[in-house]
Amino acid sequence: MVRLLCVLLFGLLMEAVGVVLLSKGLKEIGELASVSVPEILRLVGRGITNRNLLSGVALEAGFFGCLLFLLSRGDVSFVWPLTALSFVFSTVAAIVFLGERVSGLRWAGIVFILAGAAIITYTEKQKERTEAAAKQSAEASAAQ
Repeated sequence: MVRLLCVLLFGLLMEAVGVVLLSKGLKEIGELASVSVPEILRLVGRGITNRNLLSGVALEAGFFGCLLFLLSRGDVSFVWPLTALSFVFSTVAAIVFLGERVSGLRWAGIVFILAGAAIITYTEKQKERTEAAAKQSAEASAAQ
């Protein structure tokens, strides 16, 4: 489980930095002035040459690779809810790197997310203990 949590934390860091870079890149390329083919092509051209946008996409792809690894090794009911921690990481990254302000109500939501992630982690540890005890019991029964 420790290995899964390490991969999860690494993936969440990539995701948080990726989101910040995507936000910066999208603000740098600007908005559509009008809905026309030349304007869309101009915006796409600026997007595919924007370093922040491309780096953000690469980091998001890295996060997705970590997620695929985690889902192949762990229970979906354990892994997927823990990805909600990305809200915490992304919020902190937005404050640090983008200078965003976060209200007390949003922080309260983040506390609830952390509590939920803690409960999920606790239940996974309980599951591992129960499985280990059942295995020991089965081995003891087989030895008799």
